[in-house]
Amino acid sequence: MEWKKYYLDVVLVPLGFLIIIGYHVWLWHKVRTQPASTIIGINTHGRRSWVPAMLKDIEKKNILAVQTLRNLIMGSTLMATTSILLSAGLAAVISSTYSVKKPLNDAVYGAHSEFMVALKYVTLLTIFLFSFFCHTLSIRFFNQVSILICTPQDVMSTVTPLYLTELLEKGTILSTVGNRLFYSALPLVLWIFGPVLVFLSSVAMLPVLYNLDFVCGNGKGKIMKNDKGDDYV
Repeated sequence: MEWKKYYLDVVLVPLGFLIIIGYHVWLWHKVRTQPASTIIGINTHGRRSWVPAMLKDIEKKNILAVQTLRNLIMGSTLMATTSILLSAGLAAVISSTYSVKKPLNDAVYGAHSEFMVALKYVTLLTIFLFSFFCHTLSIRFFNQVSILICTPQDVMSTVTPLYLTELLEKGTILSTVGNRLFYSALPLVLWIFGPVLVFLSSVAMLPVLYNLDFVCGNGKGKIMKNDKGDDYV
């Protein structure tokens, strides 16, 4: 039957996706319940302390604040540029008349139809475009923070440390989501050579992501708030 040609793609590729999605759901749960055990939770705590520290003595630290935000913008710009270049390349492959599947028919498992090849490239294109979208939005928020952080602080000012922290957090979250989408697309690149490699690479990414997302130690610490609303561990 025709469906037998697609069973490896139908089973292994979604399973690889579910592994990555399941890991990030578990990571989100850890960030919410045990933030001190994750890099994301500790970095969030540091950013919430960084904004008031910069505003406290902004006349002396304005250059440091702007340079730090500029580094964040440069990182997001690099990832956005890479994502849109890969998207343009994939769009060129999809629109071309050359069929890349012919030299690989005898070398890979899974379906080899033109529909499946197009599906692979369209899936990659979609993920890279969403990654580009997230990074461009993060650049917008970082630019807003770099401008507003140097505004005069007074009692009537609407640009409060809490507002700046929220802008910085939105930009950081969008940048993180864009990076994770980019990382998730890497196993799909191997889908060109067959669905088995997608599953194996998704499994291989788990220990790498775990070492990047979690800190050494028991992770039993908690990030609390004091009477002034400041975070502490």
